[in-house]
Amino acid sequence: MFLPQEIIRKKRDNIALSNEEIRFFINGIAKDTVSEGQIAAFAMAVFFNDMTMDERVALTCAMRDSGMVLNWDHMNFGGPIVDKHSTGGVGDVTSLMLGPMVAACGGFVPMISGRGLGHTGGTLDKLESIPGYNISPSNDIFGKVTKEAGVAIIGQTGDLAPADKRVYATRDVTATVDNISLITASILSKKLAAGLESLVMDVKVGSGAFMPTYEKSEELAKSIVAVANGAGTSTSALLTDMNQVLASSAGNALEVREAVRFLTGEYRNPRLYEVTMALCAEMLVLSGLAKDTAEARHKLDTVLDNGKAAEHFGKMVAGLGGPLDFVENYEKYLATAGIIKPVFADASGFVGAMDTRALGMAVVGMGGGRRVASDTIDYAVGLDEMIRLGQVADSQTPLAMIHAQNEEQWQQAAEAVKAAITLTDSKPEATPEVYRQVGPQDV
Repeated sequence: MFLPQEIIRKKRDNIALSNEEIRFFINGIAKDTVSEGQIAAFAMAVFFNDMTMDERVALTCAMRDSGMVLNWDHMNFGGPIVDKHSTGGVGDVTSLMLGPMVAACGGFVPMISGRGLGHTGGTLDKLESIPGYNISPSNDIFGKVTKEAGVAIIGQTGDLAPADKRVYATRDVTATVDNISLITASILSKKLAAGLESLVMDVKVGSGAFMPTYEKSEELAKSIVAVANGAGTSTSALLTDMNQVLASSAGNALEVREAVRFLTGEYRNPRLYEVTMALCAEMLVLSGLAKDTAEARHKLDTVLDNGKAAEHFGKMVAGLGGPLDFVENYEKYLATAGIIKPVFADASGFVGAMDTRALGMAVVGMGGGRRVASDTIDYAVGLDEMIRLGQVADSQTPLAMIHAQNEEQWQQAAEAVKAAITLTDSKPEATPEVYRQVGPQDV
């Protein structure tokens, strides 16, 4: 029999915990026999002394197993179960194209996503800008849509990794969020509870990233790859660039519009295309749907060009309660803002740098995101036709098109956009869309 305070004492004294001790403590969190104070003390002890890789695997598995772990065997999907998770960014709409693209290539993607908080947009908020789309279906409907459409993107249900909910809420108010061991367990416990066979992590790097430096992003990627593989799920990671808004838009309905236009071939932002293709190709290779990246990219281009990927997206939307003709008539269904007009720079020059986080907060400031979890969202507002690093801003080329509900809101957003973008006399060096891949061999 273990005592929570003795487990905390061991971690406080920097002694590695056993699998059994970690499992006992996490079970206590799920059953409410471990107090908030004990969770806070444990989190702070981990924050200062960190965890070995074995402890991280044990923590992740215990949190995964604290609630329901989905099993898809009875569904006879007839293909690999694969998913992607991103550490979040601005204009990061990749999930909406990636799920249907991989599904059109024979994969099955039961994706459990989150809401936006702070400067990052949430996949669920984007999907909820589609009238009728149900992010909280029963497990039966979740499975049925995944089987029929090949992809279903929904929210975390209360019975998946419930221990993580309590731990995260405590970390949030005790300044223990930014610890790589705890971040790893929090991300993976929810993802691995979805019954995945393989997972690709998209870890962001740059001014709009969750981690403050390239080194920290790389450290997180390595931790996630090591722990997920240790927990029995084949996983790799890509380090991708978030030094500028990823898509051409940032804002919920605007990003859904861009995702549909991407899938139908109406418009594809080159950076968004590159990152989405890299992640999809990694998923196909990892899950055995392609022998190498070249074959994977060929398959993906084929399903984009022949309309298969768009068809899978339409099936998912319809299956989860959205309009049957959403792909064909998206303009009819998505909310539009009261004022749509461009913002220009005060001077002309090359776009040398972008404070991507500040641009995300400009969208939040218009009501397009949340400062606290209970905030309601205005799906129509945001930024579109975003200028990119290295482009020239002048009186002809705006920094962005601002979608706002009134003049005052537009004005505030315009000031924020101008302040977030630095103009230079010379063209900056281009940054890669994908910095590197981190596989099991790298950890």
